[in-house]
Amino acid sequence: MSTLDFYNMAGAPGSLAVIMTAKAVGVELNSINRTVPTLVDNGFVVWETRAIVVYLVEKYGKPDSSLYPKDPQIRAVINQRMYFDMGTLYDAFDKYYFYILRNGKEETEENLEKLNAAFKLLNTFLEGQDYVAGSQMSVADFVIFATVLVIRVVDFDLKEFPNVDRWFTNVQNVPLAWAQDLRVLCDVKKFLCSNLKK
Repeated sequence: MSTLDFYNMAGAPGSLAVIMTAKAVGVELNSINRTVPTLVDNGFVVWETRAIVVYLVEKYGKPDSSLYPKDPQIRAVINQRMYFDMGTLYDAFDKYYFYILRNGKEETEENLEKLNAAFKLLNTFLEGQDYVAGSQMSVADFVIFATVLVIRVVDFDLKEFPNVDRWFTNVQNVPLAWAQDLRVLCDVKKFLCSNLKK
């Protein structure tokens, strides 16, 4: 089994997505605590979560892996979902929760509406299917699951989004490496909740 250096921040969504992908393709990560997700593979350096997860599957995954299949249309949907996470879902979370942490002010109704709108769209993606990009688990599920997991840490209720709630429960039961970061996420929750109340 290969061991790669992974510079990351424990408990961050991007880090969790990479850890899940590495576990799925059978790669060991030497975790080095830093703030930017960066992977070093025998001198080759790649950063940005979505680029890392795709690289891991393409280099170490099985040729017929559903995580990032060869079919260009399926890949297009997977890519779209990962960009949705980066540009819409995580962005809305950042603007809602981290606005409070950075500014020490109450959240704005507009930012909450953007977060709810992102979840409504994710709920639509999951209508009638088990995974965010189709009928099989893909790296898009790892990326979005990691974001939703961190959002859940601050007690965001998924009950208004039944497809997301169902999917989150199902993916949560997949025996991948995200569980090793639960302690870190509990610490993140304590930090966020104590700062959200100020």
